[in-house]
Amino acid sequence: MSQSGDITRRGIMFVLSSPSGAGKTTLSRNLLEQEENVALSISVTTRPRRPSEIEGVHYDFVSKRRFEVMRDAGDLLEWAEVHGNFYGTPREPVEKALAEGRDVLFDIDWQGTQQLYAKMRADVVSVFVLPPSAAELKSRLERRAEDSQAIISQRLRNAIEEIAHWREYDYVLVNRDLDKSFARVRAILTAERLKRVQAPDLENFVAKLLADLKRIAQ
Repeated sequence: MSQSGDITRRGIMFVLSSPSGAGKTTLSRNLLEQEENVALSISVTTRPRRPSEIEGVHYDFVSKRRFEVMRDAGDLLEWAEVHGNFYGTPREPVEKALAEGRDVLFDIDWQGTQQLYAKMRADVVSVFVLPPSAAELKSRLERRAEDSQAIISQRLRNAIEEIAHWREYDYVLVNRDLDKSFARVRAILTAERLKRVQAPDLENFVAKLLADLKRIAQ
């Protein structure tokens, strides 16, 4: 039990995945802004820091050698190589947050999700976000005006492989309307928080409740 008398719970590893353009990044940002007790998992990377990036906020920037040491020691929950750079999720801060009852948000792909399943499946709640249609996904990518047509075509091809893994997730939602989708994501998080009350605390609470009832009912 906590000092306030509330029944404590273990935190959740809350995964959001989607093909590029389906809305995962916006949903993640809204969740961090509007939900208490949720923190974004900060990855380590060997990629050079960009001028706009802040150490420890966007990434923890490490050398390739340091990354390899962490990986080989089992200190990463998941990792991947992207365009010659390495990215990974440190285990220690995640486990510390979960033990303190704080939720950790992961903005990762299906491959990273599979690695989290392999390491800590009981702690993972995963949500896959689908676009309402192929045409709408293409339109969203084009409206962002961030990529060339060649890059957009590559992202669409990548979406084919990513969407093929939708059945591997605990929850799936179609992002037709951002507000409605965000409400569903929050509902999932709320329901899973209620399920994650730590059993020993709950058992102790119920045992005390029954003992007190027996005492005062005499």
